[in-house]
Amino acid sequence: MNYRTFGKTGEKVSALGFGAMRLPVVENNGKTRIDEPEAIRIIRYAIDQGVNYIDTAYPYHNGESEALVGKALQDGYREKTFLATKSPVWQIQSAKDFDNILEEQLKKLQTDHIDFYLLHALDGQRFDNTVLKYDLLSKLQKAKESGKIRYMGFSFHDNNEAFHKIVDGWNLWDFCQIQMNYIDINHQAKLEGLEYAASKGLAVIIMEPLLGGKLANLPDNVRKELSSEKSQVEWALDFLWNRPEVSLLLSGMSSFEQTKQNITYASKANIDMLSEKELEMFARAKQIFDTMALVSCTKCRYCLPCPAGLDIPGIFEAYNTTVSKGKKQAQTLYETFSVRADACKSCHKCEKVCPQHIEISKTMKEISEKLKEA
Repeated sequence: MNYRTFGKTGEKVSALGFGAMRLPVVENNGKTRIDEPEAIRIIRYAIDQGVNYIDTAYPYHNGESEALVGKALQDGYREKTFLATKSPVWQIQSAKDFDNILEEQLKKLQTDHIDFYLLHALDGQRFDNTVLKYDLLSKLQKAKESGKIRYMGFSFHDNNEAFHKIVDGWNLWDFCQIQMNYIDINHQAKLEGLEYAASKGLAVIIMEPLLGGKLANLPDNVRKELSSEKSQVEWALDFLWNRPEVSLLLSGMSSFEQTKQNITYASKANIDMLSEKELEMFARAKQIFDTMALVSCTKCRYCLPCPAGLDIPGIFEAYNTTVSKGKKQAQTLYETFSVRADACKSCHKCEKVCPQHIEISKTMKEISEKLKEA
């Protein structure tokens, strides 16, 4: 495993972090639950292979991820890892909520401290209307002083202007977490934001390196732009590991084989490993990919459950195939859903938590019109 310096903290972290948002699942009495034995097996395998950063969050897997990670880190594994989790800022309606949630998380994780604690999914509005309103920055600092957390950071989903505002809004940030891949270089925080945060001494964690899995299963015309020397996944990860500003990247690993492959890729990755010719290859692939994405959904599933019963990410995936595989195939896939886009009640519940800021209710009307039954 390769290790990198985590910004001004000086900590040495594995280039690959284990994201506990897409753990293996099983069906149990009609409900999808984490496959606990398998999830624990792959987390512990990753740690045994040198991965020392485990990332979870309060809402992942309908609130079950933190408890699972807590179990996985028993038997001496907690001492081998940096543990990261996040405060669900959208649920905080008073300063007291921050403390109550943190105490709940410590119990679920079966630990007395969290190494890296993030304010989750910040945007400009949440920073003003929740973080500053309830003085959560002071709350973070007090939690650090009490030993409940070690380093203070935030994850981010908004535009570049909001990113600068948050980075510059407090001089005690230790790190940040942003969405980045070779498609998103001009989206959200942008490459410029990555460079800016690193220049301020912040460690930068990358999430969505595969754009919700899209870069692991590219349309043929995009895939052809990437050299066959490496897999689509390895190229996508190497694009990020190539950057000196990247402290680590997170992968939401859902199978043992996927975990093994990613660890192999990480063992070969280095800063400045890509040639100019290879960087040009990514630019060409991006140019083609950008013409194909109708909805920028990463299948994070924050929008679920939908009150109307819609499988929002699934419907978006069907809609996106209109470009890559044609309208007829998109309709065929769309018609497999028992609840379709026209069932959307425009309650906007999903839009309040969508990290990509997709206008979901408006898009559902478009999909209903364009993918009517053949």
